[in-house]
Amino acid sequence: MHIVIAGAAGFLGNKLARTLLDVGTLIGPSGQPEKITRMTLVDVVAPVGFSDSRVEIIEGDISDPKIVDAIIIPSIDSIFHLAAIVSGHAEVDFDLGMKINFDATRQILDRARALGTQPRMVFTSSVAVFGGDLPAKVPDNMGLMPQSSYGAQKAMCELLVNDYSRRGYIDGRVLRMPTISVRPGVPNKAASSFASGILREPINGQNAVCPVSSDTRLWLMSPRQAVQNLIYGHNVDATQFANSRIVSLPGLSVTVREMVDALESVAGTEVTQRIQWIEDDAVKRIVNSWPGDFEATRAKAMGFTADTDFISVIRAHIQDESAA
Repeated sequence: MHIVIAGAAGFLGNKLARTLLDVGTLIGPSGQPEKITRMTLVDVVAPVGFSDSRVEIIEGDISDPKIVDAIIIPSIDSIFHLAAIVSGHAEVDFDLGMKINFDATRQILDRARALGTQPRMVFTSSVAVFGGDLPAKVPDNMGLMPQSSYGAQKAMCELLVNDYSRRGYIDGRVLRMPTISVRPGVPNKAASSFASGILREPINGQNAVCPVSSDTRLWLMSPRQAVQNLIYGHNVDATQFANSRIVSLPGLSVTVREMVDALESVAGTEVTQRIQWIEDDAVKRIVNSWPGDFEATRAKAMGFTADTDFISVIRAHIQDESAA
């Protein structure tokens, strides 16, 4: 099998690539596990740390038609499309958000359509497609009402992937991802960046700022669980999606206070005292528009899974970073 991962320099794309190389197989066009023989990793910054002979690195902007033509080729069996301009950045720079989050996705879809090979495609969407007057627990049939440009761009792409799949151009799967926590590395421009920063930085002996109130409720998933669900979402048979290729994944519903309490249970009071509570109206406006809990009935019935508790998420982060 030949796989392409767009957004492979990001922490999740990088982790997905390494996991797939270790596993060595994916469900292929035959409907059976097939050996991964080639993997194309593409991002605007070249992914690093890969010495596997199966890996091809392409550094480039996925909004560039020449890059899209170079990565979506007849031999491609599967596409994992994780590349995006994150929420806060897309809100500040509308044109860039549209260019990368929407225009580039359509170019990938149109290139796949032109090839006529119907590759399997996993597209990562977001809880940011929802907003407005939401119930405490969002049902699977909730209408979309994004309150940010990022959410609107993701919602438009969801409809495109669904329609291109309906028409047989691709075998698409849209996975609405919870906020990923705890992300390794450094803070980014996502409005949700604090959901990792208030844990990661204190664990590393650094101060962190929480820009939202302690009772803010978030829908979360660990990096380990995210990769597991991305692979599962690729492998699940298309018939399980029925007439909608879009599914809201299960996650953990926790308040920021509960996250900090979990951190204190694992790492102690000295660590949580490194968190400063300074609210930011711009971040609050975006984050408070997102739902903090989902029924995710359909995803659970399809076999997708969630983390069991947030203490385990923090312990997994510490273990993974210690091994890195």
